[in-house]
Amino acid sequence: MALPQTALDQLPIRRLTHDDLGACADLSENRGWPREEHKWGLLLSAGTGYGIDDPSGDGLLTACVLTSYEPGFAAIGMVLVAERYARQGVGRRLMRHVLAETGDLPLSLYATSNGQPLYEELGFADIGRSEMLMGRFTFTEPAPARTVRPATADDLQDVLRLDHEIFGADRTHLIARLPAFADHLRVAEQDGQISGFAALWPNMDTHVVGPLIAADAATAQALVASLAVATDRPLRTDVDARHSSLVTWLKANGLEQIATPAVMIRSLPDLPGDWTRRFAPLTVAAG
Repeated sequence: MALPQTALDQLPIRRLTHDDLGACADLSENRGWPREEHKWGLLLSAGTGYGIDDPSGDGLLTACVLTSYEPGFAAIGMVLVAERYARQGVGRRLMRHVLAETGDLPLSLYATSNGQPLYEELGFADIGRSEMLMGRFTFTEPAPARTVRPATADDLQDVLRLDHEIFGADRTHLIARLPAFADHLRVAEQDGQISGFAALWPNMDTHVVGPLIAADAATAQALVASLAVATDRPLRTDVDARHSSLVTWLKANGLEQIATPAVMIRSLPDLPGDWTRRFAPLTVAAG
């Protein structure tokens, strides 16, 4: 039985913990998304989850995750509402709660066409598009020759410095988790210096390429090709649409566009960092 609106409005919003991992995965599945337990585990460990318990005792009726970076920037992702509570203002209430907690903190998110009107109502502005691509990598179009190798523990500090420079904020709490989270982590080198890095992490029956940080498109291609050799699963990645040459190359190698979410921001004029070397996020859920 559906709850009256007044009852929905009174349900408490709480912080989620890693103990809510199963309930978050159930909520994803309820909305037709993959369960993505591996990704949820990272987000709940490195970020702050918010949710409302279903009064029936059947898991969560809504959830989202806020991933914060220093200095003063955060990303919102995994905004989900259970099917039977959809279109009843639950997602709006959860988002307003998160915005009240973050105050004037600059925020970003990736929005579907269904969610974009709500985010615009809440003060987010559309600044671009991401190309979500997926498919079996065919190696039809070779990558330019670049020095790419597996990352080692000795590379971590250099990777963190490069990431901070290009991402524009400190995400040590995410990048330092990559060796355990990802199946493969590669670095590119030029003139004895690390010029890019990329991870390949498992997500259900696919492998996701992200983050993808590189000096140029040729280096990004070399990193992707190196990772593609390491898996027999379909690849998925989310490329900033402004990197059209990388998108074209990925499509020539068997990946297809499956979505084009909007990149949205609030309380800042643009994303921090250097977009020309930031090709793909670790996950759109964490900016």
